[in-house]
Amino acid sequence: MKKMLVTGGAGFIGSCFVRHILKKHPDYQVVNLDALTYCGNLENLDDIKDNPNYKFVHGNICNRELVRDIIKDMDYVVNFAAESHVDNSIKHPEIFVETNVQGTLNLLQACKELGIERYLQVGTDEVYGTLGKTGYFYETTPIQPNSPYSASKASADLLVRAYHETYGLPVLNTRCSNNYGPYQYPEKLIPFFISRLLKGQKVPVYGDGLNVRDWLYVYDHCEAIDVVLHKGKIGEVYNIGGHNEKTNMEITHLILDAMGKDESSIEYVQDRLGHDRRYAIANDKITSELGWEPSVTFEEGIKLTIDWYLNHQDWIKSIEDKKLAKV
Repeated sequence: MKKMLVTGGAGFIGSCFVRHILKKHPDYQVVNLDALTYCGNLENLDDIKDNPNYKFVHGNICNRELVRDIIKDMDYVVNFAAESHVDNSIKHPEIFVETNVQGTLNLLQACKELGIERYLQVGTDEVYGTLGKTGYFYETTPIQPNSPYSASKASADLLVRAYHETYGLPVLNTRCSNNYGPYQYPEKLIPFFISRLLKGQKVPVYGDGLNVRDWLYVYDHCEAIDVVLHKGKIGEVYNIGGHNEKTNMEITHLILDAMGKDESSIEYVQDRLGHDRRYAIANDKITSELGWEPSVTFEEGIKLTIDWYLNHQDWIKSIEDKKLAKV
């Protein structure tokens, strides 16, 4: 029986990954370590909380002693734990360095000292910077982060590489495009816009709304991480994308149409500082070497996602109530 530590497993992608692993590998034991900061939510895992192969530990990856105590019994470590909202990183970059860099260092050091079969760092395509109207991010694309968030994630990726090159730690690194799906904290575009429209509020669109992102359905991402963890070549980076390039305005109109709203519900706001214009990921490596490719079309995924939020308005309200209670 394999034992896996999933850090940040109460967040959006992490909780979906925990659910995926317990379903795909029912003989695995999964420990979920999460600090339950504002975007960590145990309600995301209500459906599997009584699974005998699942255990939750409330704690922070910045706690070295706790990290060591848990990792000593693990075969795999998959690190999702991170501060991830770009706007927050612009206001408080120090928090992002502490969690995303120092926290990752703590995990790597414990894995080196205690021995681990495989360590997988979950990264982002934002470490590559921005693209023009053409071209794609490849694993060989130079790292050129443009926000404190992406700089902290790039720093973590470089530490992961260094621990492999210097100490021989068996690491893997994935970099994904924008995820969407159920359980995403409503500060991100899709659930945020749905939440505002449900309350009769306008949705704020940065700049001209023509920034382009590649959208990936969250459970496709979870399957890709699973494949890389078990089949990936140690020391390698694997890009994970959805091949669904959409402007922010296209996503906005999809949501407006689904909720019976029109252009009058849009409010254009000043563009974000350092706002990358376009991201697009090439999946060639993970597809050719490991056989993974997205299984959910964007048309299917966006409908599933919008329907989920509309049918789980109590979940959105619960998060917003907790947010207000902390103010």
